[in-house]
Amino acid sequence: MKELLQNIFELSIDIFFSEELENILNDVNERNLCGRLAIYLENAAKENRIKGYYADPEYNRKQNGQVKTILDEEMNVVNINCDIILHSRGNIVAQDNLIAIEMKKSNRPEEEKESDKKRLRALTKDSYDDIWSFDGVALPEHVCGYILGFYMELNIKARNCLLECYQKGIKTHEWIRNY
Repeated sequence: MKELLQNIFELSIDIFFSEELENILNDVNERNLCGRLAIYLENAAKENRIKGYYADPEYNRKQNGQVKTILDEEMNVVNINCDIILHSRGNIVAQDNLIAIEMKKSNRPEEEKESDKKRLRALTKDSYDDIWSFDGVALPEHVCGYILGFYMELNIKARNCLLECYQKGIKTHEWIRNY
């Protein structure tokens, strides 16, 4: 499943960089770019027979309409919304969360970039110190269990994007993608 999701992500960013190049180079707002990428991500998932999943930008709800939360590194409860998530909106309990994406422009402050990376580490954890173990039956109190997380840092002047992949709470690799 990880390889399939990695391929879906890479396919969606290939289309994103091709179709949205003018928007990117015109320095449009990050929320606009995330909304556009979400369209390509959801379409790529459907094309690869991942059914029942949605790519939602700025989604902040979990079961029963509650605000999504994570536990930060100090185990404090933090309300969150991720730039883009590919998930079942709680309808496929066995594997609700597939991909989490955070996007930043390279000229943003380092603390904002680090905050996004911390969020991806938290979202891709299997559980929080065994508070919840993935049993495929019940959804966790705090959001976790994303199979993959991706950090995207757009450098408009250099026309490239730093990409980092997160799995099980750690960064596994990074690469540069030109556009």
